[in-house]
This record gives sequence, C-alpha cells and structure tokens, in this order.
Amino acid sequence: MSLNFSYTSHTLQFRFDARTSRGAISEHKVYFINLWQEDTPEISGVGECAPLAGLSIDDRPDLEQKLQEAMRLINGQQVQLQPGKPLPQELQLEEWPALRFALETALLDLQHGGRRQLYNNAFSRGEAGIPINGLIWMGDSSFMQEQIEKKLKEGYSCLKLKIGGLDFVQELEILQSIREVAGAQELTVRVDANGAFSPQEAYKKLERLARYELHSIEQPIRQGQHEAMAQLCAYTPVPIALDEELIGVQRPEEKAQLLEQIKPQYIILKPTLVGGLAASAEWIEMAQQRNIGWWMTSALESNIGLNGISQFTANYDITMPQGMGTGQLYHNNIPSALQIEQGQLWYRR
Repeated sequence: MSLNFSYTSHTLQFRFDARTSRGAISEHKVYFINLWQEDTPEISGVGECAPLAGLSIDDRPDLEQKLQEAMRLINGQQVQLQPGKPLPQELQLEEWPALRFALETALLDLQHGGRRQLYNNAFSRGEAGIPINGLIWMGDSSFMQEQIEKKLKEGYSCLKLKIGGLDFVQELEILQSIREVAGAQELTVRVDANGAFSPQEAYKKLERLARYELHSIEQPIRQGQHEAMAQLCAYTPVPIALDEELIGVQRPEEKAQLLEQIKPQYIILKPTLVGGLAASAEWIEMAQQRNIGWWMTSALESNIGLNGISQFTANYDITMPQGMGTGQLYHNNIPSALQIEQGQLWYRR
C-alpha cells in the first residue's frame, strides 16, 4: 500500500493563562499530520504531534525538520507504513515520542476509514463514557475556588488540583474548604505538584496533605532523583503517582528498572510524552505485573489527540477516573465528537 504524508501547524489559544509550578502558558503550537492512499485521497487518517514546551524530549527547534524528513521518506516510498504494524525503524523515532503518537493514531484512523473512530469499543460506539477528573488550574485562591465550585456543579466526583504555585498554607486552606463541602467518600481529590517540592521538605508536606484524605499526589519531587523518590514511595502517607518521571524512558529494560527501583503506587501515562500508544501499552503491562495502578492523561493536545487517547484507553477495564478533561481549554479547538457530561467523557457522533 502506497501512502502519502503531509502536515500543517496550528496554534491553540488557551482561554486563560494555564499555570503550573513550571510557569504559565497561553498558547500551544501543534502539528496535524495526514496520511492517505494515493488511489483514495478523499479518505485520510489524522494524527496530532504536540510536544509540550519545556517538558517533552522532542520540544526541539528541529521538530519541523524531522517532520519534513519523515514526509520525504514516506512520500518517496523509502519507508512503508502499514496500519496495524509497528512503525518502521528507518524513521528513527526513538527521540520523537509525539511524532510516534501522531503516526500511530493517523494509521489507525486511516485503517478504519478516516472517520476518527480508531477502535471498536463501547466508548467509540457511544455506549459508555469514561470517568474523568475535573482539572483545577493554579491561580489565586479566588480563581481556584471558582473553578472548584464550577466543577462540582458539573457533576464531577474526582477533582485534580495543581499545587506548588501558591503559598503552601494557602493550598492547604483550599483543600480544607473542599473537604468542608465533600468528604472523601463523596469526592476523590488528587493533587499534582509537578516536581515542586524539594526532597528535604517533601515528606513533611506529604504528612500535612494526608489530613485531607487525598487519592494521590503526582510527582512530588523533580524527576531524575530516583533514590529520593523511592524513599518517598516507601514511606509516604499519600500514594504517589509518577508522571514526568516516565518521560524519556524508552527501552523495556529501562522501564522495568525504574518501576522496580522506585516502586510507585501509580504511574500516569501521556502518550504524547512517553512515545505513543504502543509504548503506553507496554507501560501498562509492566505496571500491572507489579501491582502498580495507572491512569491515562492527555497532555494539552487538541481534540484530535484527545480522541486517540480516549479511544485507546477505553480498550482497558477502567476502574478510576482518567485525566482527559483538557478539551475545553482552548478558544480554537478542533470540532469533535467528544463531549463531557456529569464528569464523564463521551464520544457522540
């Protein structure tokens, strides 16, 4: 099968400055790729290549050069892409996880007729929703309280708060106000520190956070400090989920070593960051073998990437809320069949 490849860029505009402990962002540049067969150009598969600035290993000035190289190789028939088959080694995508994810999803889309229905499961058929957490972005106390009240009214049973950007006492006060409204039996609360704590202060902060009966904390300390993270995971009063820690860990033996050394309670998978759908499936299998929980999260992609992530996730027996509520963040998102209703993501064609 002879395939053609093209791409276009698109800059997503946030509805507000999205703040984390790494700073604020107001826009996000992404690339949409298209794959089609020469004899049926009207049917195309679409994928999204959307590295995150300052975080993705392929957030590099030569990303577009790599896209052009892939286009030359594919259009010149020097490499053959086949739906349902691994991506060719000749593309040399080990250091380009976002492009791997884009090509995988575009191939799946093309394989299923270019209708953005990548898998045949209860979610993609519109028969079941995926429970998701309501994401509360950093800001001043009033901004965060406003978001919390809105999410609770919208029917979310799980909230995720970004922390590490305000004074810690203020953040504890926000958690206290949540628990005054809803206890742990009614509302699951997750927090994400994005590596904001130092190893020296992390345990004491975790002790204080534990008073609010949190489900988990993502990446309490900066990635790459494996011994310190392993110590925290061994003694933590709040279950720890690895997030940024997984970025750049490519080979199966490296993944196994990281999980066995740190022994986290959970891992969080972002296909754009960890190398796509096949890489995410490998992480899931390894985590399950070690009784480590997991959930899937989008990484600020548009609805194109979010669609691929959600349909992939629905292939699994989901037991907890996923992190896929980011489709509402942009003024100029791509129209999509994805809808959020009562704290669940649905695919409505």
